[in-house]
Amino acid sequence: MPSEDATDNRDRSAGGTADASDPRGPKDRQDPQDRQDPDIAAAVAAAEAAAPAPGESVRIDSWIWAVRLIKTRSLGATACRGGHVRVNGERVKPAHSVRAGDEVRLRQEGWERIVVVKRLIRKRVGAPVAAQCYVDNSPPPPPRTATAPVGIRDRGAGRPTKRDRRELERLRGAGGPGSTEGRPEGR
Repeated sequence: MPSEDATDNRDRSAGGTADASDPRGPKDRQDPQDRQDPDIAAAVAAAEAAAPAPGESVRIDSWIWAVRLIKTRSLGATACRGGHVRVNGERVKPAHSVRAGDEVRLRQEGWERIVVVKRLIRKRVGAPVAAQCYVDNSPPPPPRTATAPVGIRDRGAGRPTKRDRRELERLRGAGGPGSTEGRPEGR
């Protein structure tokens, strides 16, 4: 028996395993689903380093900014003060503490984002890591309205001529000084 223990220790210290038939290292034996892109793994490690210490809390305005639901922290605070942020159904102030498992509803630009907090972070992180900090239960965004492109001129084409200006006004639907729109008939 002592000789088996010695071989196991020798294999482990050499980076191998007790099972000599498996040439792969211990990292390669993981399921493919458990492996991550090295960049994402590094970002996740950075996010975990930015996580609050056990027992500490994170402000809601800081969290929604850190997970990229809102562009700036001051906009997050403004949204909270305006009643656009709800945690577990209640309107909250910017300093409200958020915990894992809370449901956060954020209304912005006619669309409501509904997320459940999975992980608390204080510092802003990259988008792939931020997406792992919450579960998105939001309905799909409303469709964007199609707008006609405004007349775009080529660079270096110079000032538009009178004819170009009239064509642009006709495309936009606005009547210019020479148009007959809005004039009574007979004049």
